[in-house]
Amino acid sequence: MRVLLTGGYGCIGSWIVKQLLERDDQAFIYDLKEDPRRLRLLLPDEQVRQVTFLQGDVTDLANLKRVLQDHEITHVVHLAGLQVPVCRADPLLGARVNVIGTLAVFEACKAAGAQIERLVYASSAAVLGPPEDYQQQPIANDAPLTPTTHYGYFKCCNEGNARVYYLDHGLSSIGLRPWTVFGVGRDFGMTSEPTKAIKSLALGRSYHISYGGWQDLQYVEDVAAIFLRCLEAPYRGAKSYHLRGHVVDLPTFHRALCTVDARAETLITFGTRQIAIAYDLDDSALQRDLGPMPRTPLNDGIRRTLEQFLALHAQGRLDTADLDAV
Repeated sequence: MRVLLTGGYGCIGSWIVKQLLERDDQAFIYDLKEDPRRLRLLLPDEQVRQVTFLQGDVTDLANLKRVLQDHEITHVVHLAGLQVPVCRADPLLGARVNVIGTLAVFEACKAAGAQIERLVYASSAAVLGPPEDYQQQPIANDAPLTPTTHYGYFKCCNEGNARVYYLDHGLSSIGLRPWTVFGVGRDFGMTSEPTKAIKSLALGRSYHISYGGWQDLQYVEDVAAIFLRCLEAPYRGAKSYHLRGHVVDLPTFHRALCTVDARAETLITFGTRQIAIAYDLDDSALQRDLGPMPRTPLNDGIRRTLEQFLALHAQGRLDTADLDAV
């Protein structure tokens, strides 16, 4: 595969690139600027150099069309987007990147025709409303969408537009709705705090997770593998799918941290505020249509993440800017 990733320097994109290179596929990252710092947390420099950087704005349709044609791209993973805090602070910018940018990606893929074998894009569990909006648990894939953020509504718009591109032009696509993704490289966004807690533990530093309640913790290596599976599996349509990892409350996550490293008992604390996004999501539609999908045990995902942070710290390569900014 010759895979173009928009926003591919983010956490999920970096892990997808890692897995693509391990399979000897070719990875092209389309972004405003070259920023391989997360890739370097996962890959040696010689592998980082195998990734082709293509500069461009995700809203620049003409450039996207040229890139797909000139580099003979066969598969597209659309990850570029601004997360909840940025969309809240600047809704117009959020709409430009998250909605207009997604439309430009779909238009470019439509123009490329049969050359593009699959388009997979990142939606979000933020398309859902707060837990009290849903009576039946776990929540079905086609449950009503009642988001409480601009970001969530932008993602709803993208899911709707994806369906229209299939109905009008036969352009198949798959949208994926991650929840709390954790692992090396997750350093920004509303649900990055569990990863920051694990990083703090590796440094022997205290950390307070500002929220509490329930969430769905999804190990980033699994999430990347799901994106890859969706690039390859036979599929026609334009559905968006829940992902499901481990639905736990913060005390359970804290106990898992303590099992992996006893220092978490005193170093890591958490709040009580429930994030206003439903968390008990049914992923049976994804498993049925495109599975089976991986699900690393929670303790194993935490342990692997901590071990990677410890190794990076020992090498003097553990970036703490996200922690220092708190």
